[in-house]
Amino acid sequence: MTSANPLPNCLLVDDLEENLLALEALMGDQGVSIIKARSGEEALELLLQHDVALALLDVQMPGMDGFELAEFMRASERARDVPIIFLTAGSADQQRRFRGYEAGAVDFLQKPIEADILRSKARIFFDLYRQRQKIGAQRDALEELTGVLQTADRRKNEFLAVLAHELRNPIMAMGAGLHLMERRPDLETATMVRGQMSKYVRHLGSLVEDLLDIARIDQGKIALKKERLLLQDLLSFAVEGSRHHIDAASHELIQHVAPKPIWLEADHARLAQVVGNLLTNAAKYTPAGGEIRLSARREEDQVRIEVADTGVGIPAEMQARIFDLFAQIDGSNQRTQEGLGIGLALVKQLVELHGGTIALKRSAPGEGSVFEVVVPL
Repeated sequence: MTSANPLPNCLLVDDLEENLLALEALMGDQGVSIIKARSGEEALELLLQHDVALALLDVQMPGMDGFELAEFMRASERARDVPIIFLTAGSADQQRRFRGYEAGAVDFLQKPIEADILRSKARIFFDLYRQRQKIGAQRDALEELTGVLQTADRRKNEFLAVLAHELRNPIMAMGAGLHLMERRPDLETATMVRGQMSKYVRHLGSLVEDLLDIARIDQGKIALKKERLLLQDLLSFAVEGSRHHIDAASHELIQHVAPKPIWLEADHARLAQVVGNLLTNAAKYTPAGGEIRLSARREEDQVRIEVADTGVGIPAEMQARIFDLFAQIDGSNQRTQEGLGIGLALVKQLVELHGGTIALKRSAPGEGSVFEVVVPL
């Protein structure tokens, strides 16, 4: 049970208003919230609305007396563990005490109440309640952390499975090429195999560099080499690096870049890597003959870069997680694109190192995606 009120609640039940006021005055320095009831029925309603650390119940009340109220409380899942101290102005004979303890009381005090005794006893239960609340909060935090770790472990396992797949295929292909060269040691075969092996080596090198970059950023080992550079030159460099992916799928690249020179302080290689990664993703996940748009403009003291495509889009349930490391990994056999799915996580960290932000501006399955990068000048 969790309470919306940060202070423990103390329930006072007595049919006489003057007795309630006196008890409230006695408990006023305990650092608790006081809730009061003039009858057993009213007390039960309050117990449905509030978590209670301690209940002080008058025994002799018209209608439902304190013993009957205690029995109802013990039958309620919400209130059965609330400590009860009975207060009585009548005789406290053994039979009445026995009935009180049988109803679940932790103590039985005779009126007139000795203030110090009541405060001392009540303080114990308030402290116990606070400790339970603290333990409950720690338990909830531990459960949440456990869930996060389990999710991370699952994603790590999926990632390792994909990594093994991505590494195995080019290695096996290179092994097959070497075997073919041994069987057919002619120049034409060697030229063909070397060309294929160069392609696979570049692919492996790209995978390893992505992995190393993620590790370097996580360990704080990447230091940007900022310099004054022209944004238009940087974008041209990024486009050139992605051109083979764009041309291979016969995409049309449309650029809307402000003609007026835009100067900024940035790491040329890393910011070009950001734009190049977004362009490459757009090319990979857009059906052949699609359209990719690159735009950039200055807005006051920052530059806004957008990469849009007419590709497959991103399902709504995935959009909140696309920048998480390993979150994009799909363990099914339907993955058709190369890569480890860590590109956007890497891009996000590189943008943030520049003091900027990256966001998925909009996306829908079958309608493409628009990514927006904002970095300060």
